[in-house]
Amino acid sequence: MRRREFITLLGGAVAGRPRAARAQQADRVRRIGVLAPGTNDDPAQQSRLKVFQDALRELGWTEGRDVRIEIRLAVGKKELFATYAAELVAAGPDVLLADSTPSVAALQRETRTIPIVFARISEPVGKGFVQSLAKPGGNTTGFTNLEPSVGAKWLELLKDIAPGVSRIAVVFNPDFDPFVKQFSLSAESAASKFGVTLEAPPVRDSSEIEAVIRRLGSEPGGGLIFPADPFTSARRKLIVELTGRYRVPAIYAFRYFPDDGALASYGVDTRTQFRDAAAYVDRILHGETAGELPVQQPTKFELVINMKTAMALGLTIPPGILAIADEVIE
Repeated sequence: MRRREFITLLGGAVAGRPRAARAQQADRVRRIGVLAPGTNDDPAQQSRLKVFQDALRELGWTEGRDVRIEIRLAVGKKELFATYAAELVAAGPDVLLADSTPSVAALQRETRTIPIVFARISEPVGKGFVQSLAKPGGNTTGFTNLEPSVGAKWLELLKDIAPGVSRIAVVFNPDFDPFVKQFSLSAESAASKFGVTLEAPPVRDSSEIEAVIRRLGSEPGGGLIFPADPFTSARRKLIVELTGRYRVPAIYAFRYFPDDGALASYGVDTRTQFRDAAAYVDRILHGETAGELPVQQPTKFELVINMKTAMALGLTIPPGILAIADEVIE
């Protein structure tokens, strides 16, 4: 059930121009290249892409008539980002949409001239994708995801939801985005305050994911944090199944985890980012420069709790947590 409305990002990214102006597209067919980490059978990935395409349609672009969208999905495999980035750039698109850090990195290696709009990116300045949030410069701009300080918030929420947790692993693949380590450091800085020990075991394949979850579930007090990581996101069905099998409470960065049966998530609404990304693409296709469009940051986060999973884990969610939850999946 919806507990309170999720508000949109700052900066007026979706402030629409007059309908007549939006309809005045150039005669030639514009080409948009999209590089994303998910799979064709991933409902969350397909939902984000549909939001992007629907928003473009609302802005006056009709696929097949005045715009053509080419999509490449890297299915959570690092080597495919470089391959697909080269393919998309070689096709000569007017603008590129990059979903997640590996997509931006791969596209920037291929081009510094074709405009790139990104979504689901943490710390784009620290990663060197843009010069600053206010004035990105270069050919890249977009919408940020989470700041490293949220790592401590994940830890706090996990302890509130599962008070018995005393050993926590922050799980991610450092090969996809080494900067994710900063989320782990944030959580580690708060560990002593909440009476827990924390580790950050790297995982590079499904067997390593299972080994970590099985180990945490072998003794009382185990818990897990899954930051924003394309590698683990692409394997979330496996992760949800394993955390249930080994009865390990876990919190995640994105709501599509509890949508698929995980315990809880705390993060931004990524669908909003893709709607707003369409507005930036529209502005670029109308002549604005990517490097002059400010990078937008989220202004609101949502807490989602799956009550069915909580009951299966033998957890009683405190009333205070239920009161602040944006959505409770019954």
